[in-house]
Amino acid sequence: MARRQRPINMPAPYLKRVWLDPARIANRKAYRFVLPLLRDDFELGFDKAITIIVGENGTGKSTLLEGIAVMAGYDDAGGGKGYRPVDHSRAIEKSGGRLATALRASWLPKITNGWFFRAESFFSVARYLDEAALDDPFKPIPPDFLSYSHGEGFLRFFNERCQTQGIFIFDEPESAPSPSRQIEFLKLLHRMDGSGHCQVIMATHSPVLMAYPNATLLRLTKYGFEPVNLKDTDHYRLMRDFIDDPKGFVDAAIGEDE
Repeated sequence: MARRQRPINMPAPYLKRVWLDPARIANRKAYRFVLPLLRDDFELGFDKAITIIVGENGTGKSTLLEGIAVMAGYDDAGGGKGYRPVDHSRAIEKSGGRLATALRASWLPKITNGWFFRAESFFSVARYLDEAALDDPFKPIPPDFLSYSHGEGFLRFFNERCQTQGIFIFDEPESAPSPSRQIEFLKLLHRMDGSGHCQVIMATHSPVLMAYPNATLLRLTKYGFEPVNLKDTDHYRLMRDFIDDPKGFVDAAIGEDE
């Protein structure tokens, strides 16, 4: 297990900027580098402790988060520094690792404590933590995140692992929690933000999470990143139209398929 980093007496954000270095790209036709997001002039700055990224599936949100996670010292399948919860030995490709080799970053200061949470690998990570605890004489009781419902397990994990100093990367944390539990996650974000020593970079499809105040909200399109207001996101507009007229909304959606 990696040695913990000493506390840093500086407020978040710690990662100030990431950008693509074309000279580090061995194959410009490789999958991740053909994403519109990753043009030669790609650059993304962080000026607040919490950055929220929204966009349609396939725009490259998860790929970018994987690359940032690897630069922070995390496994691109999820986890924290020193954790390797997924066996990559038979993997054909690791998108995050490959992208990280072509990215550069500006830190003030460099910090590697924290966690990379991926909804799709949560069970593998939770099982890994349980097994690691069994081998740790100072932690005789495993975290046992898997004994809870999917959404409750997520929240229990967030509350236990995501409030110390560090950089925390969340890829669709709303995928299991119910709307009421998403509100609990908002409260967690508020505690992390209020601590002054947590940086959060999050991709989400949830308008509830997008509404967190004092965050930088960015929309990712085929043209790159742009600042956006919650009410201008496609996610908010879609949910607003549904709530205003559920039957009409569903009828119209079904009608499109006929």
